[in-house]
Amino acid sequence: MVRTRFAPSPTGYLHIGGVRSALFNWLFARHHGGQFVLRIDDTDQQRNVDEALAPILAGLKWLGIDWDEGPEVGGPHGPYHQSQRTEAYAAAVEQLLAGGFAYRDYARTEEIQAEREAAQAAKKSFVYSRRWMAETDAQAAQFEAEGRQAVVRLKTPHEGTLVIDDLVRGRVEFNWADEQDHVIQRADGSCLYHLATVVDEHDHQITHVIRAEEHLSNTPRQLFIAESLGYELPRFAHLPYVAEPGSKTKMSKRKIPKYIKNPEFAALYNHGLAIAERLGLETSEDVFNPVVTDFYEAVGYLPEAIVNYLLLLGWSLDDRTEDFSREAMIEAFTLERVNKAPASFDPNKLMAVQDRYMQRLSIDRKVELARPFLVGAGLLAASSDEAESDPRIAAVLEAAGDRIRVAGDILDFDDFFLADDALVYDEKAFAKRLGADEAQALLRDFATRLGDVDPFDAEATEACLRAFVEERGIKIGDLVHPIRLAVTGKAKGFGLFETLAILGRDAVLRRIELALTKAAAGT
Repeated sequence: MVRTRFAPSPTGYLHIGGVRSALFNWLFARHHGGQFVLRIDDTDQQRNVDEALAPILAGLKWLGIDWDEGPEVGGPHGPYHQSQRTEAYAAAVEQLLAGGFAYRDYARTEEIQAEREAAQAAKKSFVYSRRWMAETDAQAAQFEAEGRQAVVRLKTPHEGTLVIDDLVRGRVEFNWADEQDHVIQRADGSCLYHLATVVDEHDHQITHVIRAEEHLSNTPRQLFIAESLGYELPRFAHLPYVAEPGSKTKMSKRKIPKYIKNPEFAALYNHGLAIAERLGLETSEDVFNPVVTDFYEAVGYLPEAIVNYLLLLGWSLDDRTEDFSREAMIEAFTLERVNKAPASFDPNKLMAVQDRYMQRLSIDRKVELARPFLVGAGLLAASSDEAESDPRIAAVLEAAGDRIRVAGDILDFDDFFLADDALVYDEKAFAKRLGADEAQALLRDFATRLGDVDPFDAEATEACLRAFVEERGIKIGDLVHPIRLAVTGKAKGFGLFETLAILGRDAVLRRIELALTKAAAGT
C-alpha cells in the first residue's frame, strides 16, 4: 500500500509551499488508494512554538487535507510527534555505532573550524580528518579525561557515487567524496533531523517521500542511515519550490516588503489587508501575509479555490484544463506531471481561480460566507436573529455581483449595514456634489418626490428619477451623484436604484436629510 507523509515543524505558520507539498502527498496517496500520514517534526525544541501547531492543523483541515494517521487521529504506528520518539532514535544510534556506521567524535568546535579554514586556505574541499574519533571505550575515556564531550557522527564513505532515481527529477548522482560526517546525536543525547526522519519513515512505513527539493541534498546521508540500519528504502520525489512572483528565487514569508514592490502581489496583499483591518485582526508580517495560508482564510478565500490553485503550482494535466473538483484532482494526479522547474507564485492567477469559484456559488452560500465578516466588523450583532436572517446581505450580494471576489469583500458595502449617523462620507466627493446651494435644493426637491414612490423598488425609483430629470431639464448625473453620496457616503458603487431599494424608503429619506444638514452646515 502507498503511504505518504507531511511533516511540518511547529516553528511558525503554514507556508504556502509547505501546503503545496502536503497537497501533493495527499493527492498521491488518495490516487493510489493509500494512506496519508501527518507527522510533527518537533526535534528542534529551541525553535518550536507551541501555539503554532494548532493553526497548522486547523489550516490543513480548512483546506480539506485530512490525514489517516497522526495528531488528533492516532494510528497503529504512533507516536507521531518526534519529541515523543526519542527512545527509538537512541536505539538507532546505538545500532549504527555497533555496526561501525557511526562514531563518537570528541572534537571541539574550534578544532573542526580550524580544519575547515585550513582546507579553504589550501583551496581544497573540507573533509573532516576524524582525528578525535573514538572507536573504542579506551579512546573515549582518554578524550573524556581531557574534559571533552562526544557527539555522534555518521562514518560516511568518501569514495564512489550514489545514484537516486527520483520520481520527479529523474536520475540524480552524488559523489560520496562531497559528503560530510554529519552529526546525528548531540552531546546532550538529543538526535538531529537526519536520523529522526529516517527512523520515522521506517517506523511509519512510508513508501514514498514526496518533499521540497531543498531536501534533495539531505538524501545521501539519509539513505546511508537507512541502508546501514537495514531498512527497506522508500521512493523519493523532490518537488520544485514555490518561487517569488515573476522570479526563480524561493518565496519566503520574511520578504513581504520586497514582494510588495511587485504590483500584482501588492494588490493581493493590500486587498486582504484592508479586510483584516476592518476586522481588527493582527496584521504584522509574521502572521498576516499571502505566503501563509491563514491570510486566505482570514479574508474569505474559498479553500477549494486555494487547493485548485496550489495544484497548478508546478503540476498540469494539459495546456488548457485549470478547474478541478476534488475528485478530478485525485483521479488525474501523478508525479510524472510535476514540473522540474520552480513554480512562480502568480497573484493574478490565484485571484482568477478564486473569482471563478466565488461566482459559481449560490446566493445562499455567499450569504453564509459573508455573514461572519459583517458580524466580525461589528455591522451585525453576533448570534442574533438579525445576523441570521437579515435580507440585506443577500440583496447586497446580488447587486454587487462579481465585485464580491472573496467573502470579506462584503465589507466594501458597509454603508448598507451602518446606522445612519455612522455613515462616513467621501469628503472630497461630498464637497463637489453637494457643496453648492443648487445641488442641495435639487436633492431636497427630489427627496420629496421619493417619499411618494410606492412600491419603493428599483424600477419605481428609476422611473421617478427619470421623470424628475426630464421635468427639470437636467442631466441624470446631476442627480445620481448627489443621491449616491447622500445615502452611501461614497462616490462609487453598484446600481443606484438597487442601492435605494435595499436601503428602503425610510433609511434613504433619513440619510438624505442628514446629508443636507451636513451640507448646509458646511461640515
